[in-house]
Amino acid sequence: MDRREIAALLAYIGRLDPRTIRTDQGEARDQLAQWHELLDDDMPMATPHGWDARAAALRHVQVSPYPILPADIARPWKSYRRDRLSRHTDPTPSVAPDDQAAWTAELVGARRAVATGAAQPAQARAITSGRDGVDPRLEARLREIGSCIPPAARAALAPYRPARAAREAAIVQGKPDALSVRCEWCLAQPGEPCRRRRIGPDGGARGTAPLATPHPGRLDLAASQQAQQPEQARQPATA
Repeated sequence: MDRREIAALLAYIGRLDPRTIRTDQGEARDQLAQWHELLDDDMPMATPHGWDARAAALRHVQVSPYPILPADIARPWKSYRRDRLSRHTDPTPSVAPDDQAAWTAELVGARRAVATGAAQPAQARAITSGRDGVDPRLEARLREIGSCIPPAARAALAPYRPARAAREAAIVQGKPDALSVRCEWCLAQPGEPCRRRRIGPDGGARGTAPLATPHPGRLDLAASQQAQQPEQARQPATA
């Protein structure tokens, strides 16, 4: 605030609390100089985003029996600044990142605007889920190719993930999805490939190498569960 704004604030406070009024011209000048010295230069009289120095003065007069001091305005102002900066996430500057000076200047300017109430805090975008969060262009592309992995990439990856490739091939052929159930032999959980399970002399399991094909018992269990489902409820599992 400049000296004119501080003078207007002191006149407003004087109407609320006559004890703060200085009738002597010299005392009034000293009071104005003191307040101007103790209040931040970047403190505005009011902002469109929730700060008003007159409201802070009014709250103090309403709850405190003591005459107001500059600290009673500066304290809520600093709290206002901290709250806004704590809710602010720096957006990516529009300048080239190679220009370090311009990059830093834009970040500092954005933070100063948020702290002084000239701009609203920029918050990080939340992760969306569900149908409302799907980009229509992405949805159209998925309908076009049928999967988020293009067929050429899926074929190139098949030698490096044999269990998934076998699962996808079985689903395409209409066979039951063995990985949708728990394997009773190797105890692999749904979605996990079966593992080679060898029993040692002490009864403990030996060897846990993943298998490209599921155990026969797991296939039988998946087939039996598929046969129990109604025809209209059968949906191919997502690979």
